[in-house]
This record gives sequence, structure tokens and C-alpha cells, in this order.
Amino acid sequence: MTIQQPYVLFLGDAPDPLAAKVAQGIKDWRPGISVGQITLPGCKADMGLNNISVNEAVSLGAKTLVIGVANRGGLISSKWMEVLKEAIISGLDIASGLHNLLRDEKELVDLSKSNNTQLIDVRVPTINYPIANGKKRKGMRCLAVGTDCSIGKMYTAIALEKEMSNMGLKASFRATGQTGILITGNGVPLDAVIADFMAGSIEYLTPDNDDDHWDIIEGQGSLFHPSYSGVTMALIHGGQPDALILCHEPTREHMRGLPEYSLPSLKELENMALKMAKVVNNNARVVGVSINTSSMKKDEAMEYLSKVEKEMKLPTVDPVFTGTKRLAEELANF
Repeated sequence: MTIQQPYVLFLGDAPDPLAAKVAQGIKDWRPGISVGQITLPGCKADMGLNNISVNEAVSLGAKTLVIGVANRGGLISSKWMEVLKEAIISGLDIASGLHNLLRDEKELVDLSKSNNTQLIDVRVPTINYPIANGKKRKGMRCLAVGTDCSIGKMYTAIALEKEMSNMGLKASFRATGQTGILITGNGVPLDAVIADFMAGSIEYLTPDNDDDHWDIIEGQGSLFHPSYSGVTMALIHGGQPDALILCHEPTREHMRGLPEYSLPSLKELENMALKMAKVVNNNARVVGVSINTSSMKKDEAMEYLSKVEKEMKLPTVDPVFTGTKRLAEELANF
């Protein structure tokens, strides 16, 4: 799927900043692609952009209104409908990663048809992906794998792509989840792809490229998570990564959503991920470690990063706190 840019970010009546994490991701990692933000009374989130109307967004060149807020249950609130309808009538596409699909809202669907605009449900695949064939492709690929879900794999991949681009290297972030897709404007909603075609969708996402070009693939799930290991395996076998980056959050007490399951060690992740990667790429290797230290104090974080680096004998960074330059240098010298 491809989403037209520039965006206008719809924050609605977000009760707190966390509720607008999709909009925050777009603002953080793709500054400049949003012409402003639209809020409703009571909104407690702010991206630091100008508050504008739908008409002002159109006059500033916006092509798509992105629903950057998620309420409880991921529903399209009745309070939002007036703005959404106005956006469609004004010629804007609407993109959403909510569980409640735009295409199930008849009033929006009818308006979209009559105004020749698109309703883009990011969680719904729009392509008939092939079954994976496992054939080696030209170009290079790097995949972030984690000890658990939601620990910073996407931030690692986006930060790495940005650093590599700043260094003059050829790199593309390949989004595999709804937030990543909304940040970049395209990608594969992997968790909504039928199982037989998941690996094939990643082959499709990362086709032949220049020999010195890196696809930086957004990781999902964890090989050790009983609920989401399948999506991680599809990324590994479909992505055929040349390089792996291990991601971890050190303060987590158990697997996300599963109190009875503890996280594996980084060494266990390294061994398991590398073994699976070598099934499709015998030259695969682990190039670094990315630690999410957001729940740690600065001194504690630096001490932990140093400890991990000594234990793993790999460059160890926090993509936000220390940046990813050392990982980018590893790929540049791969």
C-alpha cells in the first residue's frame, strides 16, 4: 500500500500523549511531511505542529488525513465523524491503523466514492502476496530481532536508516507494521497477512536492489514469544537477512502479556535467531545490540550498555539515547 504525502495529523480528543503514539512516531521520524495537526476539544496530545482546520490543511498541500490517535478498543469515535467527513469532501484521503476499519463505516465509504478519495485501512493487505520461494536476491538486508514484543525494534530500524542516509549510504526502512507504514507511507501489514504468504510478503517488500543497498527491515514479535513467534519467523525467512541486530528492554519482568514467561538472554536470542537466519542465508551474522534504556537513569543506562557490550562482544547502543552510528558503521564495513 502507498499513502500520499504530505499528511495532516488528526489527534482527535486524545486523552493523553500516549494515545497519540502513531502521530508522535510520524512527527519524530518523518519531520516535515505533516503540514499541521487537527484537534478536538479536550485533546491532551500535542505534536508541536500548528493547529489547523481541514480547509487550511488542503491549502497547505495535504493529501492524506492520518488518524494518529487510538482510543480504547481502537474504535472510530462518533465525535470524529464530522472532521472525517469534511476531510473526504475536501478531497483528502484518510489513513487509519485502527482495528475498527474505515471501510466498515458506510457513511465514510459512500462519501469517499462520490468524492473520488481513498480510505486506507493500514491493517488490511492490498496486494495478493506470493508464497516465498527462498531464492537469493541482490542487495543487502538487515533485520532487528528482539527478546520480546514492543521493545524498540521499529525505532532501531528507523534510526539506523536515518543514520545511514546521513552517512551517504544507500538504505531504505521497510515497514512491516501499521505505525511504520504510516510513518513511511508504504509497507506490509504483516500481522494481517495470511500465514502461508507472510514470508512471501517480505520477499516482495525487499526485492532485488543495488549490491551496496541495505533494506532495514522493521522487526515484529519475538522467536521466544508463544503468541507472536510466527511473524518473526516469517520476517527471518522472507527477509533472508545478511545482518541481525538484537533488541532488548532490560527492565521488563516477563514477556509482554504473558506473566508466566520470562525473557530469554541476549545470548539465547543471538543463537536462536542466527540459527534460523542461516536456513536461508548461510552468511548471516549478528552485527550489534540495541537496548531500550528509556526506563533507566542516564548513568545506569550507560553502565548497562557497557556491560552488555563486554558480554556480547558486539557494538551496543540505545537508538534514541546514544544513536545508531556504530551500527551503521558495522553495515558500511560489512
